[in-house]
Amino acid sequence: MKPVVAGIVTALVLCAAIYAGSRGLRNFDSALVPYAVASVFLAFGIAYRYTVWISSPGASRLFRKGWGTALSWRNMRKAPTALPRMIATYLGFQKFLGARSRARWAAHQLLFWGCLLAAAITFPLVWGWFTFTSRTGSGPAYTMNVSGFGVLRFDALSVLGWLMFHGLDIAAVLVIAGATYFLVRRMRDREASTGQRFGYDFVPLLALIVISVTGLLLTFSSVLLHGGGYEFLAVLHMAAVVLTLLYLPFGKFFHIVQRPAAVGMQLFKYTGAGQVQACRICGEPIDTTEYVDNLRATMRDLDLRFDAMALTCPRCKRLQRGQAYRADVKRGF
Repeated sequence: MKPVVAGIVTALVLCAAIYAGSRGLRNFDSALVPYAVASVFLAFGIAYRYTVWISSPGASRLFRKGWGTALSWRNMRKAPTALPRMIATYLGFQKFLGARSRARWAAHQLLFWGCLLAAAITFPLVWGWFTFTSRTGSGPAYTMNVSGFGVLRFDALSVLGWLMFHGLDIAAVLVIAGATYFLVRRMRDREASTGQRFGYDFVPLLALIVISVTGLLLTFSSVLLHGGGYEFLAVLHMAAVVLTLLYLPFGKFFHIVQRPAAVGMQLFKYTGAGQVQACRICGEPIDTTEYVDNLRATMRDLDLRFDAMALTCPRCKRLQRGQAYRADVKRGF
């Protein structure tokens, strides 16, 4: 029941924000209604799925510890730059991916920043928060309005004007480059293809490529074809976007919503770096004492009765398994 209530409340809050931000729907474009409706369902789905996720013992402890550490006044005073650095390196530039592969990191950056740019442009426009007006009706002088208030004047024929009106095209190019890399990798790389599922691994990438390609084709049609085929492309693009937004909370893209909680856990480990838990067998450091204690508590919440194994380093665990295999299994052959 709680997930449904959380989803409904979030959807209603977004509807109120759309109404207020568009000044009573005066700045709302009726042609964008399908996108707006899909975004409301997206908000419902994210809140619903997130509430279900944090209802499990492990995720609940992750949520409490992560956000508790991130919002702790004591930690902010102790290390005031820690949270901004974690957000920039772990959430923004995802430096941990660089340890796996520089190419994967670069492709992930293209995908991440392309999607972020597209979302930053699309949602405010769809909700009627951002509008562009011209006194002449056809430019080239335009004013960008936020909730009906003019904040920026620019010439559509200038570099700034080109960037303003082609921001989604730039985002589409970034997304196509990143998504294509991962799509090709999943088809050719044996490691990536092991255990992959079409609906979970391929569909999200294909959806992003379809959205980006149809968006670029809209620009191509309006600039070079004088609007030829624009209506068909607009419907195709809208269908791709709406279906992807409805899929996002219940597919692979949900990790986008989960990732900020991981930033809190990284900060939790960083702020507890003063005390290190040593392996009970070899004495080598495992992790911070607070982190290991939190892991053991989570294992007990899940009724896993071997939480003491968290006090053993990975190397000693492998040795113990090998010794047990030799003593109890191989001896019989």
